[in-house]
Amino acid sequence: MGNERWEEQLRSGAARAEEEVRRVVAYINDEVVPDIRRNGSVALRAAAEELRKLAERMEEKRPPAGTGAAGGDQPKP
Repeated sequence: MGNERWEEQLRSGAARAEEEVRRVVAYINDEVVPDIRRNGSVALRAAAEELRKLAERMEEKRPPAGTGAAGGDQPKP
């Protein structure tokens, strides 16, 4: 029963991560790409900042160590 809960949490986390990636890709396509054509280095810094923010949000939502999300407490074959 606990395995089902873990799987649901994993699916939910993956869905949130996919949505965040879609948001960042849309931002890059809509805001960054046009700027790159105009002034590349400034636009690349903006993209890097958005990716940094995404990484921070992903780290904040990461489950604590030992919860099984990273496979730490799964039985060995």
